[in-house]
Amino acid sequence: MTSSGSTSRARQVRLSRSAAPTLHDVAREAGVSLATASRVLNGSERKVAESFRERVEAVAKELGYTANVSAQATARGTSPVIALLVADIADPYFGLLASGVARGADEHGLVVTVAITERDPAREARIIRALRGQRPQGLILSASRTDDNESGTASELAEFSRLGGRVVTFGAGAGELRHVEIDNRGGAQELGRRMAALGYRSAIAIGAAPGVRTSDDRLAGFRAGFESGGGSVDRVLRGDFRRESGAESMTRALADGVESGTLVFCMSDVIAIGAMSALREAGREIGQDVAVCGFDDVPVSSDVTPALTTVRIPLAEIGYQAFRATVDADWTQPALALEVVVRASTPGLS
Repeated sequence: MTSSGSTSRARQVRLSRSAAPTLHDVAREAGVSLATASRVLNGSERKVAESFRERVEAVAKELGYTANVSAQATARGTSPVIALLVADIADPYFGLLASGVARGADEHGLVVTVAITERDPAREARIIRALRGQRPQGLILSASRTDDNESGTASELAEFSRLGGRVVTFGAGAGELRHVEIDNRGGAQELGRRMAALGYRSAIAIGAAPGVRTSDDRLAGFRAGFESGGGSVDRVLRGDFRRESGAESMTRALADGVESGTLVFCMSDVIAIGAMSALREAGREIGQDVAVCGFDDVPVSSDVTPALTTVRIPLAEIGYQAFRATVDADWTQPALALEVVVRASTPGLS
């Protein structure tokens, strides 16, 4: 059977049917066994004669056949997929991380599938368990880590690794798993020092619930840097990383009284933007009356009025490095510097 004869017949089959073409259709029209067609199209490492490969690929193209990811996973042991778990896809922090992961996946011809954990350890463990059946090549866990109730997630990640998938997390505390370090404590400590150097002496901190490592590390770092310059963190309000939580926490603080000249340190820019909204609604002038700073430097931080002082994290590059950690056998993390960016929301005290 010639290649042109195969493709002509394949075209007729494609035009005469409405259902999606199957691997059986490809094998029949190419005149090869089902096993041979599968080896060509589902990524088997077993060798196939070049003439058969060309014939199968030509027929598959004519029929519009798309490889079955489950079949590929069976043939290869893994599927051409990287799983990314995030806490909240609406948070630009995770969106920027995802953009870096997607860039790496595109370079390697892989697909990224995203799941949302909502910072719920039980939900996180269920998602990882479900993903195991899809056999993704790697799994990147970027949801905020907590100190409590991680045994379920830890066991699921261990099983994922045992089955051949590579797991990458953010921050230490993941046992033998690869992890990408973000110096939250060091970045916040430098921010605290800079704010003290601008003359601020009294601060309110707004963060997530105790035990959320990102928030706890940023609070500890800021407190150390601010106090080293003569400042004091007088109140700590707890919520979560949503904008609404920042507004609610700031409203509570205002009800208890916030003196002019106070600095409000928020554990993320999203929280800070919520806090700024509450200050405006209360008639307070941000910057000249109450100063506000955040952490992450998401794009909107420089667009709000006044522009937000923050700590810049190279989030897209960090996401890219997390991807590289899933595919590079000898991966080592490069230096990922954090930078304090002082803007109009903290003009300093004269």
